[in-house]
Amino acid sequence: MKKELREEFWHAFEKSPFIMLRLEDNGGHAEPMTAQLDKEAIHTIWFFTSKDNRIAVGGRAMGQFSAKGHDVFACLAGTLVEETDQARIDKHWSKEVEAWFPEGRNDPNLKMLRYEIDDAEVWTVELGLFGTFKMLTGQEVKSSELGQHATGLV
Repeated sequence: MKKELREEFWHAFEKSPFIMLRLEDNGGHAEPMTAQLDKEAIHTIWFFTSKDNRIAVGGRAMGQFSAKGHDVFACLAGTLVEETDQARIDKHWSKEVEAWFPEGRNDPNLKMLRYEIDDAEVWTVELGLFGTFKMLTGQEVKSSELGQHATGLV
């Protein structure tokens, strides 16, 4: 079950690579970030940000994900560290990123962060027609009817 749930999460994340991310020790609110995904790096996500962004200092971080269809949810714990590998920056560079950094890859305010995930919790929602009817009519929906949940998916 864990492997299937992990694959379902990454598939949903690939379709909508946006995550709310916050530093654990900073006390600030989470903010939306666009993840740069790599199919070969299962426990790592990259982000382009500016050096003055509140998460740019790095450290322990928590991220929350909700799939586009609201059928997959995840909470990811890990550590944000600066990515200095120019090949990695080049690999993930795109027109969308360039829109935020008009001076390109050499923008003095550009910083890439690597999110090294060490723990995750994932939920899926699979109500189906009968479960949706029960919910809409105020009937009890049992947890066994909701979907799957797993921890430690890294």
